[in-house]
Formats: sequence, C-alpha cells, structure tokens
Amino acid sequence: MTTAYLSIGSNIGERQKFIEQAVSFLGLCEEIDVVQTSALYETEPWGVKDQNWFLNVAVEINTTLSPQDLLVKCNQIESTLGRNRDVEKRWGERTVDIDIVFYGKQIINTDILVVPHTRMHERAFVLVPMLEIAPEFVHPIFNKSMVDLYESLVDVEDVFLYGTRSVIQ
Repeated sequence: MTTAYLSIGSNIGERQKFIEQAVSFLGLCEEIDVVQTSALYETEPWGVKDQNWFLNVAVEINTTLSPQDLLVKCNQIESTLGRNRDVEKRWGERTVDIDIVFYGKQIINTDILVVPHTRMHERAFVLVPMLEIAPEFVHPIFNKSMVDLYESLVDVEDVFLYGTRSVIQ
C-alpha cells in the first residue's frame, strides 16, 4: 500500500459537485482508500487568467495501484465527469482535473507521468490544500516540506477558503 497525494480542481459547471463526485469515484475503487481531503479552496486561475476561478482540494489516498494504473484511473474518472482533453486548451477550463502530486517518495519521469508534479511547488492552489492535510510531507526532489515550499512562493495566486473570500496567507 502506497500513500499518494492528489490535487483535484474544477472551474466550469457545478464545480463542487464535480470534485465531490471525483472523490467518490476514487473511493469506489477497491484498490484505493481515500484517507482524507482538504477543505475546498477557491483559487485564481494559473496560466490562463481569463476564465472562471477554480475550486481545488488535496486528497490523501492509500493505494495498491501502480502510479501508471492510478493515472489511468484518474483519467477514467475525468472522462466520466465530462473532461475532454482533445478539445480543451492547456491550463484552460475543465469540468475536473485530477493530478497525481506525489506517489509515496517516488520520482517518476516518463512520457505519460511525471511525479512529483512538475510545477506543484510554484502553485498556491496545490500547496495551500496540501498544507491542510500534509504540512510536513517532504518533497523528494527539493527536500522541503509543504510549509517550506509555500513560504518560498514568489508569485502567489489568490486562494480563498471556499465561501469565505478570506485570503489565505
């Protein structure tokens, strides 16, 4: 059993419902145990600014799936929830996006999967929810905790606890 961390986001349609359904589908997989999820955070778009704001959560799971099989499962869930990678723009709007941020302490770099997630250390929308569920988890490449990575962010996009519009600092 391996502990993995996922980042789930949505910025079109019923954002909260898409995220809840994604977490539910993960939990229905016999090889996945959903351990905990962060609160919902409303986050400024990263990359392409002229679009709806995202809702994001971090999810801790235990899984017997290989990293590649976990990616396949995440892609299946995205597709089930209406994501169509063939027509969407990079960093654009999507019903749901499920990223494997960490898979244990493994470092994976293949054509289809890079773990730890390549730019997670630059993105408050990933780090803030991770701070809630695994603040002391250490990035296996940078050898820094989530707290340290967050404190070293340069360009911080706005991140609000969903429903509060209070900026997380």
